Amino acid sequence: MSKVEEFLTAEEEQAIVAAIGQAEKNTSGEIRVHIEKETSMAPLERAVEVFHQLQMENTQERNGVVIYVAVKSKQFAIYGDKGINEKVDNTFWDSTKDIMLGHFKNGNFKQGLIDGILQAGEQLKTHFPYQDDDTNELSNEISKG
Repeated sequence: MSKVEEFLTAEEEQAIVAAIGQAEKNTSGEIRVHIEKETSMAPLERAVEVFHQLQMENTQERNGVVIYVAVKSKQFAIYGDKGINEKVDNTFWDSTKDIMLGHFKNGNFKQGLIDGILQAGEQLKTHFPYQDDDTNELSNEISKG
């Protein structure tokens, strides 16, 4: 098994997908998690690249968020699209990363991701509340590279 497959169990992955669904229930925003073995790029640069590979810029309100994790490199980043970044405080993503990092340092990757997802979901709900005509524009499944 590679580092990516060992990072989360199938049950942990399903809990993370459920957290994405929960976070998106009250917002038109979209959240994705992408996990890969390693990166030679700065994690935020790679997160932006993954964001575009996943075509997350195609949301109607430009309110997609990707949480990127490079397992072997022990790096992660959060990238939010233009719509969300125009609304949240400059320190928001750093405070979300700090919450996640606390869990990651203790080897609790599932809870770190869930807390990051739910925190992002709260901000998305504040700035992009759910509308009756909202559709799930992007898959909630974890993507892997």
